[in-house]
Amino acid sequence: MAERKKEQKMTFTILSGDPTKGDGGFGIGSISLDNMTPLIIDPERDDVYIDMDALHAKSKIEKKVRFQPDKEHAGPNPNLYWIVWLTLQNSGSGPYYSGAAACEVLVSREERRIKLGYKSLPEHVNNMDKSLKGKFILSQMDRKSLGLLSHYLRDYDKGYYERSSVELKKQLLFRE
Repeated sequence: MAERKKEQKMTFTILSGDPTKGDGGFGIGSISLDNMTPLIIDPERDDVYIDMDALHAKSKIEKKVRFQPDKEHAGPNPNLYWIVWLTLQNSGSGPYYSGAAACEVLVSREERRIKLGYKSLPEHVNNMDKSLKGKFILSQMDRKSLGLLSHYLRDYDKGYYERSSVELKKQLLFRE
């Protein structure tokens, strides 16, 4: 994972801006994903990385996969991935992790042009919303994946982690 960090080209997104430009017209009430960064966790390869294409369901792990909301669709012994919807905010003392919610993704190991997989679209949408609202939903993650996430968030920028809420730290330390 240390090698991956050196190669890291993507950074967390913290954009400040009103998507409606304050005009009070079109787009009022829409959700802005400006502060959301999707992390992909691959526990089999001990890898955690940012993939902004996940915001549009086109991440590296989702390409050429036909998803169904049934875990059996992914076949026996599928690859397990987690997409963690990570929200960052910027306070007076600096940026911090303000919300995080994980969603399971299973992809068949079978070699074929279009692979089969499992993901729950409603879960992804709901967890994105909860992350944006400052909630931390990480308890469903397996121990190894949670450990990878914990190390990644701490190592990425110690200040981000230190300024984050006690709730995040509690959920990350719960299984270490």
